[in-house]
Amino acid sequence: MIHIRSADVFSCSINSRIERKVHRPGVRWVRRAVPALLLAVTAATVVAQPQQKIVDAIIADGMTDQTGYKFLEELCDDFGGRLVGSPQNQAAMERTVAELKALGIEARLEEFKMPGWERGDDRITMLAPVPRPIRAASISYTQPTPEFTADAVDLKLGRAEDYAGQDTQGKIGVVSAGSPVSTRESIKQAMAHGVKALLFIDRVNGGQLLARSGSFVGEPLALPVFTITAEEGLWMQRLLARDQRVTLTLVVRSKCIPVTTANIVARFPGRTPDTVILGGHFDGWDLGQAALDNGLGIAQILNTARLLQKHSPENLRTVELVWFNGEEAGLWGSRTQSERERDAPIVAMINLDMAGYPTGVNAMGYDELMPVLQRFNETLGELKLKDGVVSSPWRGSDHLPYMLTGVRAITIGGPIAPEAVRFYHDFGDTYDKVDPKLVAASSSAVAALVYTLANDSELKAKRVSDADTAALLVKAKLDTELRNAGIWPFGDAKAAATKPAREPKTTKP
Repeated sequence: MIHIRSADVFSCSINSRIERKVHRPGVRWVRRAVPALLLAVTAATVVAQPQQKIVDAIIADGMTDQTGYKFLEELCDDFGGRLVGSPQNQAAMERTVAELKALGIEARLEEFKMPGWERGDDRITMLAPVPRPIRAASISYTQPTPEFTADAVDLKLGRAEDYAGQDTQGKIGVVSAGSPVSTRESIKQAMAHGVKALLFIDRVNGGQLLARSGSFVGEPLALPVFTITAEEGLWMQRLLARDQRVTLTLVVRSKCIPVTTANIVARFPGRTPDTVILGGHFDGWDLGQAALDNGLGIAQILNTARLLQKHSPENLRTVELVWFNGEEAGLWGSRTQSERERDAPIVAMINLDMAGYPTGVNAMGYDELMPVLQRFNETLGELKLKDGVVSSPWRGSDHLPYMLTGVRAITIGGPIAPEAVRFYHDFGDTYDKVDPKLVAASSSAVAALVYTLANDSELKAKRVSDADTAALLVKAKLDTELRNAGIWPFGDAKAAATKPAREPKTTKP
């Protein structure tokens, strides 16, 4: 899940939407799923339609199989966080393709180039009042910076008024968690006031950092930007509030580099070219193993591939599975893939990013998808998703580039326990945080959803017009964040109304 800061386009408050409800896992799926489904399959055999039989079989099989969970262990323990462009990322992709082929599924790497970043030995050391190293991590696209020493200044929330009356020239700015100012604007203001570096305090305690991207256009940052722990950041602020001098030494050895990487793509050809896409990001942050964010999604898609291959390899529509690279750096893989498929007849794109135990499905503002999603929910019987179908668009992951090219998006609502999700983007996001039953439970529901969308006779491929897409994003109050990040493609939203919709090339069933 890509995250910069609260004001940035891809910053996703963990408590702000259905996908990130953080409470105890969905025990309904865990405790009742297998016996309920086995009973349902037995009882429904005589009367169920063929599609219902397949849904039942997919879920019953998925709930009792640990293929995805076991693969996730190898992925995390053998390759770590899979920072895009790293040797570990490349090796993990090759292992994933090999695993898919072992399951009888053809997959390939589709290469693309992007602005990359390589983490170096970056350090912050406090010299006064207490000499000690500070736990910190530079954000991506921070450039090499020779070692320098400077005093810190408390910039509070980093707003224009927080600079007023402060001596900031040549100092290191400390910015509170929850700043409403975007990273781009924060750097711009800091440069204008002579600040030499910025330290963003993390939003949770416990020594946590929050690795994040510094630029969605891949530009090197004009000054060093770090994330620091809540404990050390608040300590600095308390010292500064008492007019105590805080002196720090910084050195940055990370660097921006061009990267050639790839998305993993597997396709199940259908009886028509109309396509249902299931995707999730492959890369993660290197501070930990990126198990929940988004090794979980990698395993869920792999398990979905296994279930489709076994129970429904050919459908009415083509099914495309994509593991996107470069999401954490700025959605680079999904940007590339969505552009490559700009004229393809796509029915919908489902995105899996930290999706836990399934509780609901989100039509993302495309209300015309709600009937088919409700029909899907009905096929689950006793396992019907308790939150049902909602329609609430959000930004911050690989569905966004597809939405910007007129493709309708769907996401899964599912909780991850708060004691696990708090570690995302840091060293604590490790395999042991993943509930052993989570991959099976969630991917069973996802595979059933993909199957439903790939075979529902009433669903049609459609490209939403630029005007309607802009209106949807404006209504959801997402346009400002997209503009701040420099990736709003529609100019003035009103002017976009004159642009015609793009009709996909499609073949009728």
